[in-house]
Amino acid sequence: MACVLETPLRMSVLSEVTASSRHYVDRLFDPDPQNVLQGVIDMKNAVIGNNKQKANLIVLGAVPRLLYLLQQETSSTELKTECAVVLGSLAMGTENNVKSLLDCHIIPALLQGLLSPDLKFIEACLRCLRTIFTSPVTPEELLYTDATVIPHLMALLSRSRYTQEYICQIFSHCCKGPDHQTVLFNHGAVQNIAHLLTSTSYKVRMQALKCFAVLAFENPQVSLTLVNVLVEGELLPQIFVKMLQRDKPIEMQLTSAKCLTYMCRAGAIRTDDTCIVLKTLPCLARMCSKERLLEERVDGAETLAYLIEADIELQRIASITDHLIAMLADYFKYPSSVSAITDIKRLDHDLKHAHELRQAAFKLYAALGANDEDIRKKIIETENMMDRIVNGLSESSIKVRLAAVRCLHSLSRSVQQLRTSFQDHAVWKPLMKVLQNAPDEILVVASSTLCNLLLEFSPSKEPILESGAIELLCSLTQSDNLALRVNGVWALMNMAFQAEQKIKADILRGLSTEQLFQLLSDSDVNVLMKTLGLLRNLLSTRPHIDQIISTHGKQIMQAVTLILEGEHNVEVKEQTLCILANIADGTTAKELIMTNDDILQKIKYYMSHSNAKLQLAAMFCVSNLIWNEEEGSQDRQDKLRDIGIVDILHKLSQSSDPNLCDKAKTALQQYLA
Repeated sequence: MACVLETPLRMSVLSEVTASSRHYVDRLFDPDPQNVLQGVIDMKNAVIGNNKQKANLIVLGAVPRLLYLLQQETSSTELKTECAVVLGSLAMGTENNVKSLLDCHIIPALLQGLLSPDLKFIEACLRCLRTIFTSPVTPEELLYTDATVIPHLMALLSRSRYTQEYICQIFSHCCKGPDHQTVLFNHGAVQNIAHLLTSTSYKVRMQALKCFAVLAFENPQVSLTLVNVLVEGELLPQIFVKMLQRDKPIEMQLTSAKCLTYMCRAGAIRTDDTCIVLKTLPCLARMCSKERLLEERVDGAETLAYLIEADIELQRIASITDHLIAMLADYFKYPSSVSAITDIKRLDHDLKHAHELRQAAFKLYAALGANDEDIRKKIIETENMMDRIVNGLSESSIKVRLAAVRCLHSLSRSVQQLRTSFQDHAVWKPLMKVLQNAPDEILVVASSTLCNLLLEFSPSKEPILESGAIELLCSLTQSDNLALRVNGVWALMNMAFQAEQKIKADILRGLSTEQLFQLLSDSDVNVLMKTLGLLRNLLSTRPHIDQIISTHGKQIMQAVTLILEGEHNVEVKEQTLCILANIADGTTAKELIMTNDDILQKIKYYMSHSNAKLQLAAMFCVSNLIWNEEEGSQDRQDKLRDIGIVDILHKLSQSSDPNLCDKAKTALQQYLA
């Protein structure tokens, strides 16, 4: 029976609690304005630091009444200000509180309040807006729906240090992506915020700095502007460099390093500039040391990974800075059972966020090992590194899995490692598991890694084939995601290279003729090139060529014709002519070309083309068709002479291009033999 009583008990407890809060709400409806004001002040004191009280007042309907009083023209400025303060306090509670405030349309009411001439009221509205906009449940778009808001906020920046702090904080939280950057930039964000970097208030300087970080991220227009901005006679990059010196607070060092990193990646600062090599990179490496707090280590490693990701020289410098490669190994051991953290709250926080450290370490290892073989070797030789990656591939956090796959992909570019460490740890097993039903962003990187594991010198190629990879890869070629289609075909192309007949037949069966045609008519040139590469690898060695042409010849010739007639670039047409040359190398497959006058005319046309690559590829076809030692060569030579091929060969034997000249002479010798 006990369970039946449980609900009424809970309800009675709730009604007691809400009853004790009800008088606060009732006083908001008092006819005497002075009593209303006192009621709001008492409510303010009651909710500070009391989440239960906040939730009760929201349930009892305090928010619509507070918003009504805030917007009433008859309300005194003092009352309006106190209402904004209470609303701000309610917003400081849980995410559910913020949702309730948003449902009551608090943002338009507060934005309206910014039009008041009273500075204290404006500051209270901005403080509340700052709290609401920094909550993860608030859509950033709400700041941009009314086009008059941003210019008005820019104008308010000059009113006080509080307006500066709150507005910069709102901007830095609500600037997500190029559209928002453009709006803020076009309304003079750079000019209006730059001088705040020299404010006497640390909080203002810090929020201004954060604004510049989000404005510059992946934005060449903003970054190129920032490089030339002067503040009190000093260029912005110089100010950022001063702010990342060791005597500055860590938060300031990190954010300045981000600004310089983002400007560098956007092309506004050279990668060999001293402010990057001697200041930004060492500062970020310092942030990775075990003396730093967890979030500083995560931020430092992720920003450093982004800085060096595309520059081999920076990767080399970073790899020998502060023993970085060894230092990152500590990211996997934290927090350990013998952790020096005495603050229990801190330890609890860090245990919950330790996966962020692993993610950051994988990201930085991936960036460090992107190009240099020696760095990759150092990374793999770091204690238990391959085991850590293998474990990372099966972690519950999707971000850690993605970072681990990225790290594996970076290391899989090494021929040496593919042959040794990758084989020793059977990395292909967890990788195949990851590929089973992962989200697209993981699939893209995992399938790129698989492409490398399927190269002909990789010992993993055999076991991967045996584990059903063909079916998996064929399904990727049908994806709507372009990168997955490219990787699917690319991996099949690597798989088909020098493969035995059975594997080639399995690939063709798995793909189906229809899908092969789909890929050959794909609008993306990468997909098309990789599919042609796949066909070229399938059509190698004579028995294979003859076998495949006997079953798929008609369709392949159709595709070749379409491509040679279409509007394609030189590389595509060259690959297609090479496929024809492979077919011409078959024993029985040759006849498919010889009985197709249309194709013969196309070969003739490309022999006289203005592009030497296409001429050479067309001549390979001719050479394979007329080769003397093969049966029926006389008839083929006669037919090609009749359509004018020999005349073109004579012309080409006089060519100034040595390759063309040699190839033509070799072909003509077949006629003389």
